[in-house]
Parts: sequence; structure tokens; C-alpha cells
Amino acid sequence: MTTDRSLKGKTLFITGGSRGIGRAIALRAAKDGANVVIAAKTSTPHPTLPGTIHSVAEEIIAAGGQALPVVVDVREESQVEAATQAAVQRFGGIDICVNNASAIELLPTLDLSMKRFDLMHQVNTRGTYLTSRACLPHLLKSDNPHILNLSPPLNLNPNWFKYHLGYTMAKYGMSMCVVGLSAEFAGQVTVNGLWPRTLISTSAVRMFGGDDLLAYGRTPQIMADAAHVVLTTPAGGPSGQFLIDDEVLASQGITDLSAYATKPGNELMPDLFLDPHPDDV
Repeated sequence: MTTDRSLKGKTLFITGGSRGIGRAIALRAAKDGANVVIAAKTSTPHPTLPGTIHSVAEEIIAAGGQALPVVVDVREESQVEAATQAAVQRFGGIDICVNNASAIELLPTLDLSMKRFDLMHQVNTRGTYLTSRACLPHLLKSDNPHILNLSPPLNLNPNWFKYHLGYTMAKYGMSMCVVGLSAEFAGQVTVNGLWPRTLISTSAVRMFGGDDLLAYGRTPQIMADAAHVVLTTPAGGPSGQFLIDDEVLASQGITDLSAYATKPGNELMPDLFLDPHPDDV
């Protein structure tokens, strides 16, 4: 990774940053001396999941950054608007919006309740659109504004729809925001998507597959390092792209990814939405 890139003094607004990939991106930015707004729901300890907005804020400060923890449910317009205003009041503006908050339920159509369907669409698609919309007036005042959505390439292979249609639709809604906003604000705001090549070992994955599944993934740090490359790209760089973590790092000469393995030596599990799918082999 090039040494002349830095987020020092930049203000990042990160949704869902109390754990996992959002937390890792926040801490990587903090090492540069960035200002980080942690906009997430968890203000008190969860019975089974680690991390709160306050614990991550402490970590950010310890790492060398400045932090503003704000309780935000991205489904609530008033909360998102209030959080962006608080960010501007505290840090003077917003340079980067990271849409990380996401809900997941990998169920087929007849097993997925409409309550869970609605939740995924409200958090993933609507939450990304709403947060981007709230940040944009401030991003447009920045000298190098970025929106980064943690969303996959728009892969229309039917195999990615037939097993979990509801989730795919909701996640692709985030990806459509990349396509639309990058075109609408071309030359003004850089908008990209970032997705992992392999499973990322997070608390959400543990909830689905237990500790055994985590052993076949990489740590969130690979996404944080890839995001850092994307977010430090100078104004006028590629926009409207769907970037993959290992390809981003390779562009910086980083090809040995063994340090990111949760359990070195294990075969890595490919993430969703990236061909080849097992059904295609």
C-alpha cells in the first residue's frame, strides 16, 4: 500500500460500525488520524454480540483518531439526519460515507417472513439510499468526497437468486445505489462498491454457522485495508466500480494475503455473488 495516502483530518460517517467490517474500517482510518462517526444501533452491550458504538469510539481514540458515537437506526430518517448534522457540527463536514449497515436472512421464498423481508430492504436498500442522501450535501463541499457501499457486483446469474431471493434483492439495492449515484454525481462524488472475495469472519457469520465456519474465512482487516486504498484514491479516480478486496490490494502490490486468514492453512470459502458458483462447476 502506498505510503503517501492518508485519511488524516478526513471525516468518515460509517453505518453499522459497532463491530465487524465497519469497526475494522473505522480503526484503520483512525490510525491515520481521521475523524470517525460511528452511526449504529448498539449503544449498550448485546447479550451475544461484541461491541457498542461507545467501545468502538474508545478504540478509535486509542488508535489516534477522533470519534463521535451516535445511536442511529438507518431505517429512521430523523435519526440519520440528526447524526449527519451532529457530525458536521462536531467535525465541520463529512468527507466519506461508508454504507456498511446490513441485514441478512438467507432463506428461500416460502420460508422468509415478510417481516424479515421488509427489514432487509429497509436496512440495506432504503438505509443506504437514505444515508447517502443525508450525507451528499456535505460531501459535495469536500475536496475528495467518497461514498463506499459494502455491496456486491450486480451478478444476474440465477443461482444467486434462487436460494435467497429476498436477501439478494435487498443487497443488490445497495449495489444499484452505486450505479445510480455514481452517474448522477459524476465528477462530483466518487461512488464505489466493495465486496470480499471470501467469507469474512464476523459475528454475523458466527450466528449463522458457528465458530467452525469462521475458520474458513478471512479477518475483517482485509476489507479495512482495501477500503483504505479506495477511500484515499484522489478525486477523479474510478467511480461506479464494483471492487473486490484482493484485487484492490493487488493493485497496490499486496498479493500475499496469508496474514488475513482466520485459520492459516484452511481452504477459504468464497463469498456470495461471485462466480463460479458450486452449481456452475
